[in-house]
Amino acid sequence: MHVHLPQGSVPKDGAAAGVPMFVALASLLTKIRVKPDVAMSGEITPVARPPRVTGIKEKVPRRAPGGIREVILPKRNEPDLDEIPEHVRKELKIHLVTRVDELLSIALEIEPHQPPAPELTAAG
Repeated sequence: MHVHLPQGSVPKDGAAAGVPMFVALASLLTKIRVKPDVAMSGEITPVARPPRVTGIKEKVPRRAPGGIREVILPKRNEPDLDEIPEHVRKELKIHLVTRVDELLSIALEIEPHQPPAPELTAAG
């Protein structure tokens, strides 16, 4: 599947909408729900490494009061975390990712693997 939204062609949430769109498509295709308390920002590139995004200082504090408990950001934004108020950082679990394959285990409601129940046999 290839989704391409060149800048200027379709109104969107900016370059940082790639990560949420990737997670939404993965959720649609796998039928696994996205966690309702996770916010995310980031761009997807052809090499699948989310580059640094702008506006972290403005985006993250607005997410904390709305029931968001986890935030997914590109690892390259780690220096920007110092700009987020300490009380907001304490309320959130912030995941810094370097590859898109890390996103799904954080963002989707994937149940831990349960071992199969032991089989019951009749004694006889």
